[in-house]
Amino acid sequence: MIKEWIAEYQPKNEEETLSALREIMQEISLSGLSRTDFFDKAAFYGGTALRIFYGLDRFSEDLDFSLLESNSDFSLEPYFPFIIEEFEAVGIKVSIREKDKKIKSQIESAFLKSETIWKELVLEDIVKQAGIQSNKSIKIKIEVDRKPPLGFEMEEKLLLRPFSFYVKCFTLPSLFAGKTHALLFRKWKTRVKGRDWYDFEWYIKKGIPLDIGHFLKRAKDTGDWTKKTITKEQIKDLLSEKFNTVSFDTVKDDVVRFIKDDKALKIWSPKYFNDLLVKMKME
Repeated sequence: MIKEWIAEYQPKNEEETLSALREIMQEISLSGLSRTDFFDKAAFYGGTALRIFYGLDRFSEDLDFSLLESNSDFSLEPYFPFIIEEFEAVGIKVSIREKDKKIKSQIESAFLKSETIWKELVLEDIVKQAGIQSNKSIKIKIEVDRKPPLGFEMEEKLLLRPFSFYVKCFTLPSLFAGKTHALLFRKWKTRVKGRDWYDFEWYIKKGIPLDIGHFLKRAKDTGDWTKKTITKEQIKDLLSEKFNTVSFDTVKDDVVRFIKDDKALKIWSPKYFNDLLVKMKME
């Protein structure tokens, strides 16, 4: 079954094969959660949600969730058996462990705060089980923000593998708000996440409007914007400043392993991203 699912991706090398396998594992994890009340309490967001449910043409690594209401006592532990059981149903043995936090601060990144649960799904022997000649293992980070900035919109999205089920997801405008906030304010010091930039370009090309209200809540939540309101022009000014100061070589280096054709990055430059701003929609 796993080999058949991998074949649907038509991978051309080991890296693409492992990326396809990771995505299959992500979907199995979602299916396990769907058998519980998890999606009554949380919604799926981030790059993997964009990839699986909205057609983003790059692979993604993590499973990111936001509670629908703040709850410092929320725990992922009760859901572990359902995820493990779902993998066992397709003949895969997995383990889940808590991910060590190296940074102890109030704001660890654009999305990951001190009230975020970090867990790691470890796929011990899945690479060999899938018939891949590799010594690599696969790890999927599962995160739940227990005190999220609210104001996001949601919708039910259908997934067909390993069976038909629905997942509660952020809508595209709310996802775009989160991605733009990450691009502008991700607390990674000198490191740049090129995937933010690739996704930003994707939203513009698709004509997706940015949810200004949710963007504002995120920016205020992380302390990166202190005023009560924000205008389209102010958001564009922030983006333009970022475009004019970032190292695009660094941006490209981060994203290249997640996409199949790096020729798409050749046009990337401050001028190109500033020109994209002209076409950016907000609501």
